[in-house]
Amino acid sequence: MRLPASAPLRFLLLITSLWLVIFSLTRLVLLVTHLSEAGTAFASIFGIGLLYDLSFLLYAALPMSLYVLLCPPLLWGSRAHSWFLQGLLTLSVFAMLFTAVAEWLFWDEFGVRFNFIAVDYLVYSDEVLNNILESYPIGKLLGGLAVIAVVICMALHKPLQRVIAAPLPSWRQRLLSIAAILALSAVVLLAVDQDTPRGKGGNAYQHELASNGPYQFFAAFRNNELDYAQFYGTLPKSEVGQHIRKELAEDNVQFIGKESLDVRRTVTQGEKTQRHNIILVTIESFSAKYMGSNGNPGKLTPNLDQLRKESLYFNNFYATGTRTDRGLEAITLSIPPTPGRSIVKRVGRESGFASLGQQLNHAGYDTVFVYGGRGYFDNMNAFFGGNGYRVVDQSSIDEADIHFKNAWGMADEDLYQQTLKLADENFANNKAFLLQLMTTSNHRPYTYPEGKIDIPSGDGRDGAVKYTDYAIGQFLQAARKKPWFDDTIFVFVADHTAGSAGKEDLPIRNYQIPLFIYAPKLVPSREDDQLASQIDLAPTLLGLLNLNYESTFFGRDLLQPTTLPPRVLVGNYQHLGLFDGKDLAILSPRGMLRRHDDALGASQEVTVQLEDPLIVRAVTYYQVASYGFTHGLLNWSNSKNAQKN
Repeated sequence: MRLPASAPLRFLLLITSLWLVIFSLTRLVLLVTHLSEAGTAFASIFGIGLLYDLSFLLYAALPMSLYVLLCPPLLWGSRAHSWFLQGLLTLSVFAMLFTAVAEWLFWDEFGVRFNFIAVDYLVYSDEVLNNILESYPIGKLLGGLAVIAVVICMALHKPLQRVIAAPLPSWRQRLLSIAAILALSAVVLLAVDQDTPRGKGGNAYQHELASNGPYQFFAAFRNNELDYAQFYGTLPKSEVGQHIRKELAEDNVQFIGKESLDVRRTVTQGEKTQRHNIILVTIESFSAKYMGSNGNPGKLTPNLDQLRKESLYFNNFYATGTRTDRGLEAITLSIPPTPGRSIVKRVGRESGFASLGQQLNHAGYDTVFVYGGRGYFDNMNAFFGGNGYRVVDQSSIDEADIHFKNAWGMADEDLYQQTLKLADENFANNKAFLLQLMTTSNHRPYTYPEGKIDIPSGDGRDGAVKYTDYAIGQFLQAARKKPWFDDTIFVFVADHTAGSAGKEDLPIRNYQIPLFIYAPKLVPSREDDQLASQIDLAPTLLGLLNLNYESTFFGRDLLQPTTLPPRVLVGNYQHLGLFDGKDLAILSPRGMLRRHDDALGASQEVTVQLEDPLIVRAVTYYQVASYGFTHGLLNWSNSKNAQKN
């Protein structure tokens, strides 16, 4: 193909061609390393991928296009400008190589191209930067990339000089070129988005490989909240209202909400409330598959395997999402994962809900969120502080009490020591307590105090899992010696699993987590195999306390006999699912409706209509939850409970 005669256009073509080569190589490497999951749809992956690559290049090159096409001839031909263009080329190649490596590391962690998680990581740059510095040899990595970029650009020095020496266009040609680039950008803006043309459904690996990481990053930055009514299938309000009441109609509830989509109801447990303490530990990234009692051969969880025998253990339990904030949202508010970012992170709209903390704070408990890291991360301080909790995090703890910390926070042992202190203080003051913890140790860079377990710190996920188990064992050993132990309910649950990627948009098997409820004098030990999820935890705990309250929860008391149909609700920021133990319904933007029949087995995907019974159940939960959030129907301020304070 003959290059354009214009020097500026030649320069643009040279630099964007280099970017395109790097994008293509990145896609090829990701495909080759995940060929078994992605299959052999090469034409689709690379064809659609080329379109996304060109779309991003058009956007990315737009500022540079304006510069080179409007550059005065006198400046263009100067020696200093020639070196400037050489430096610009080198810097751009380095940036694209860095992006390629970042994409590989992100894919290795999450199994997807850049998405809203990458956006969040940019927002919380302090923790993320420290995590990167502790996890990877970043100096050597950047140095190596810089050397490669310089070598590439030195090899292109002569071609670049020929490009710079080419004839300059007339001002009319320049303006026409700018107009053409702007017109193409407008067309791409209208015709290409996160899901078109890569599509939804089918093999999620193929869709992700066909994407362009930087394009997806900026698209996620723009679209991190989705209005349910605008993007998803809906049913008439009166119909949905009837369905949701059937889903939540336990024997001991009475609906009191005046609107058809208001789930507010009284829950009557009895006359005698039990003022047991609760220590609720949310464990970072803890999949059920890590446990030896679930078949893991690594002997990583001796304490949890023993605890399973002594607890009420739920072996068919699921997380609602793939991030910490989703787990905290579900456990605290008992709400399905509404589309877009979690309520925890909806700044300015994250507080005032009838949460687990509000309910127990109103009942006279000291309700405390105890976090091993800094609570501004993921907006945790604002969320918990605005929903009935006081917050104790790393920044509020004396440095002398922190014996080990990494990028994400203090070691779990230090977190548990603070918890024991808080429990002792409340016991001394004769005050019941809810201590809701969030751990950090089971997270990359997987570092922890040396000498505690037989796996060196920083040696990978197995070591972090084993240290997590060790710290729990030490915590319970100390707690058993406390005078408040016999009257305390201990709960151990994961925020999400360690990996949620799969061939499907919502690979349901990858959402399974353990739940332990441990109270030797209060709760008999047994295994429970009923289908349940994080949204069921809050009503179950209030049921154990025999507490009468007004509920806006979407979960169920797992200890109450029920004839209600089973379900768990899972999602990511776009796709929303309901799993009934066999089949999975998925709601996607633009009203796309699918089922995965035999979701834990063959998982056959079919497109269905809104009348499908499983789809109706899914729409019911998500439409009502989204409406309740946007219309204030889930607020504590609407509750009669608030008037009693």
